[in-house]
Amino acid sequence: MTDQVKLRRYQAPVWTEPIIMEMGREGERGIIPPPVEEKIRKAVDEAESYVPAGMRRKEPPRLPELSQPHVLRHYLRLSQQTLGMDLNIDLGEGTCTMKYSPRVNEELVKQIADVHPLQHEDTIQGILEILYKFAKVFLKEISGLDEFSFQPGGGADGVYTNACVIRKYHESNNELQQRNEIITTIFSHPCDAATPATAGFKIITLYPDGETGLPELEALKAAVSKRTAGMMITNPEDTGIFNPQIDEMTKIIHEVGGLCAYDQANANALLGITRAKEAGFDMCFFNLHKTFSSPHGSEGPACAAIGVVEKLAKFLPVPIVTSDGTKYHLDYERPYSIGKTRDFYGNVQAVLRSYAWSMCMGAEGLRETAEVSTINQSYLDKKLLAIKGVTRPFKFRRVDQARYSVDKMKKDTGIGTDDVARRMVDFGVTNYQTSHHPWVIPEPFTPEPCETYSKADIDYWAAIIEQVSKEAYTNPELIKKSPHNSTIAKMRETAFDDPEKWAMTWRAYLRKRKQK
Repeated sequence: MTDQVKLRRYQAPVWTEPIIMEMGREGERGIIPPPVEEKIRKAVDEAESYVPAGMRRKEPPRLPELSQPHVLRHYLRLSQQTLGMDLNIDLGEGTCTMKYSPRVNEELVKQIADVHPLQHEDTIQGILEILYKFAKVFLKEISGLDEFSFQPGGGADGVYTNACVIRKYHESNNELQQRNEIITTIFSHPCDAATPATAGFKIITLYPDGETGLPELEALKAAVSKRTAGMMITNPEDTGIFNPQIDEMTKIIHEVGGLCAYDQANANALLGITRAKEAGFDMCFFNLHKTFSSPHGSEGPACAAIGVVEKLAKFLPVPIVTSDGTKYHLDYERPYSIGKTRDFYGNVQAVLRSYAWSMCMGAEGLRETAEVSTINQSYLDKKLLAIKGVTRPFKFRRVDQARYSVDKMKKDTGIGTDDVARRMVDFGVTNYQTSHHPWVIPEPFTPEPCETYSKADIDYWAAIIEQVSKEAYTNPELIKKSPHNSTIAKMRETAFDDPEKWAMTWRAYLRKRKQK
């Protein structure tokens, strides 16, 4: 393979860049605003007079004082040390689609950058029309479900919102005390267990059989009862296996009075092929920052569009965009609503990008997305399974992604999946995703070659895996000491397991450093 694909030389620029809070000199400024004219001062008074006394700072914030050139240098240097979608083959991010977002969509988003979410709805009719049509036309057709909300800020938030809808539904039927169990599967995304647990449910997890990787129907039948509130499941699961018995599973849940929620964070292999409605689901969500090409970034530019059947529509977060045929409205008068799971009415920029991408693709293009994603995975699968030390557990075929294992390589050479991930950085490729914990599949990695990637991209990525495999079997120390060409050295493996080593803010870092 590597005699056909030439690996590029990669060397990351290294800037010994301090944290910006440690930079600057007292009195240095990036911009000096002009003094307020006297007429304006008399008309509006001092700005601080508009801030209630109890909310005023006793002293100015301790921010770094830097000139504009120093700020630019700092962040441009950091950007040069970062690998991302626009710089490299961002292939290995299984369960979290990384695809190219057309630049024209970024230009469209700029047009609404100055719109304020508290503007009167009469002034944002165009934006409300896009929100309404993307929900009522596009997503309704793609899923078969009836009503959508764009409020959740990411996949886990979308699953949590669905869990809250399930809770509200059973509460409205006076059954919440009885129905306190949610069923999921071990290979569903971990948030399908974590978020309903946060919403107050007990979690029952189904494990797969050893042959197909699919949960057994008999196990599901044994798990359901009058306590079942619902099922929250990913399909395809995070292993990339599509469950052909999914309609049987939803039927079993419905027979005992539960609801079924479909985690479609990655619908890349399903667009125009299967729908939540025909599979028997009562609700679903799509990550617009994955399947629909808006850039990825959970809890930032992300948006999880949650959809429900008609009987659950009244429980969705407020507001919902409605239309009377002449104007569009933000409907807050929904007495059965779960309330709000995020401020305002969602990440509108992500919706606009997704709307533009869907308009560009059209119905045929959306289906082609699924077809090419599946073809790409099948091609990569052949490449990877020819590499020494790489295996793929379970016999059932995959669709847009697959979870592989280098457990054999680990046993043969001592090189495991975390070692492979670090060494790949030396070739200018990142986002070699292992998998979510727990590692039911030992030493896993989960690439997802969605429709963005060409045959040449896939060949190159697979060639790197083959090169690392050769090194593992001939010179494992080279890998153990990697990365060699990156700006970041090897992390201590226990760092993320010890909260005492975490500092999420500069102030928290200073406090912990002072304590030591």
